[in-house]
Amino acid sequence: MHELTDPMIVAGSILVLTFLGIFTEHVHGYNRAKFAMAGAGAIIIAGQMFGFYSPELALHAIDWNVVFLLAIMMIVVSIMISTGGFEHMAEYLAKQSGGSQLRLLIFLGTAVTVISLLLDNVTTVIIFGPLIILICHSMGVSPIPYLLAAALLSDTGGVATLVGDPPNLMIGSAAGIDFNTFFIHMGPPVALAWFAILLVMKFLFPKELAMPCGKFDSVARYKNKRLWQKSLVVMGLMVVLFVYHTKLGWEPWMVAAFALTILVFLSRKVDLDKVTGHLETPLLMFFIALFILIGGVEKSGLLELIGEQFKPIIIEHPLGAALLLLWVAAILSALIDNIPFTAAMIPVLAGLQHQGINVSVMWWALAMGVGMGGNGSHIGSTANVYIVTISERLAKQTGNPALAITPGLWFRKGTPAMLLTLVLCSVFIWFGYDYLYVESLGQ
Repeated sequence: MHELTDPMIVAGSILVLTFLGIFTEHVHGYNRAKFAMAGAGAIIIAGQMFGFYSPELALHAIDWNVVFLLAIMMIVVSIMISTGGFEHMAEYLAKQSGGSQLRLLIFLGTAVTVISLLLDNVTTVIIFGPLIILICHSMGVSPIPYLLAAALLSDTGGVATLVGDPPNLMIGSAAGIDFNTFFIHMGPPVALAWFAILLVMKFLFPKELAMPCGKFDSVARYKNKRLWQKSLVVMGLMVVLFVYHTKLGWEPWMVAAFALTILVFLSRKVDLDKVTGHLETPLLMFFIALFILIGGVEKSGLLELIGEQFKPIIIEHPLGAALLLLWVAAILSALIDNIPFTAAMIPVLAGLQHQGINVSVMWWALAMGVGMGGNGSHIGSTANVYIVTISERLAKQTGNPALAITPGLWFRKGTPAMLLTLVLCSVFIWFGYDYLYVESLGQ
C-alpha cells in the first residue's frame, strides 16, 4: 500500500485536528479528554461512512490492560495515602539529613525515584510536592530546588519500569514486553540519569543549596499505621508477582487487581466509595478515546503507509534511526504531551515488527525519549504542570514571586538536566546497541 487514499486523508485530518486540540489545552481551557472523545467519535463515524472502521472495531482497539492497570493503581495509591505513611517517610528522611541541604536533596530525590518505579509520576509528585514545601518551610530553605528535582526525578524514575509511566504501559502492551525485560533494559540508563540529575542540581542551584538550614522538628503522625504496614507488604507482593507475571500467564492489570483485592480485605474499615472517588476519570476517558482514535487511523491504512516510509531507514541504519527517534520523541515530549505521540508511534513500530523487522531498539529509544523528554519544559509532563502550579500558589500565599517556578526558570534549570540525560541515553544506545537488540522481543 503506497498511495494516499481518501480514508487515509480523512483519518489523518481527524487525527491532526484532535491532536491540535489536545496540545493547546492550556490555551483554550478545554480538558484534553474532551478533544480525544470528539476525535474518537469522529473517526468512528468517518470509518462507517468510508468502510474502514466500526464501533465493534473501536471496542477492540482499546488496550484494556493499560486502562485497568491505571485505574487499579490509582485505588491502591488512594488507600496508601489515607494512612499518613508517606508523611511519616518524608519526616524520617528530613531528620536523617541532619541539616544538610545536599543530603536532603539526595534523600528526597532517591525516594521520589524509587516510588516512581511503581507509581506513576503524577501520583508521586502529588504525594511529595506538599511534603517538600512543608519540610523546606520548617527548615527555613527555598523549596524550588527540591520541587524541581522531584518533577525531574519522578519523570526519570518512571522510565525504568513497565508500570512507572503510562507510555511504558502502552509500549509494553503493544510490543509484548514483560516487566522483567523492561526493567533490565531501562534500569541502567535510568540509574545513570538519576545520578546525573542529582549531581547537576548541585551546580544548577549552588547558592540555594549552600545556604545553612535549621533542623526539621515537625512530627508526622500515622492516620493508620497498621494499614500502612499492610500496604507495604502488599506492594512487595505486587513487585514479586510483576516479576513472575509471564510465568503465571497474567497480564500486569491482573497482578494489580490481585494485590488490590488482598489489600481491601486486609483493610476492613476502608470505605471503597471514598477511595474509588479518587479515580482520575478524565485521564481514563482520555486513554480510552485515544486508543479508539489511533485504532481508526491505523485501520485507514495511514500508519502503515507512514511505516513503509521509515522501513528502509530502520533496516539500513537501525542505530541512527534509534538515536533520531530518541531525540525527536524527547523534543516533541518537551513541547507537547508525550502520551498522544506514543500512541501514534506504537502502531507504526508494531506494523514493522509484524513484518518481521526487529525494531526492539526503537521501542527502547521511544520509551527513553518520551520519558526523559518530559523534563524539557514546564508543560512537558503532567507532573511538571502540577509542581509549577503548587509553586505559583506558594508564591501568591507568601507574596514572594521568587518561589514560583516560571517557564524561564525551568528553561535555565530543567532543560539542561533533560539534555544531559538525553546525551547519556544516546551514549547508552550507541554502546549498548547489541544489548538492546533482542531477537526474542515481540509477540
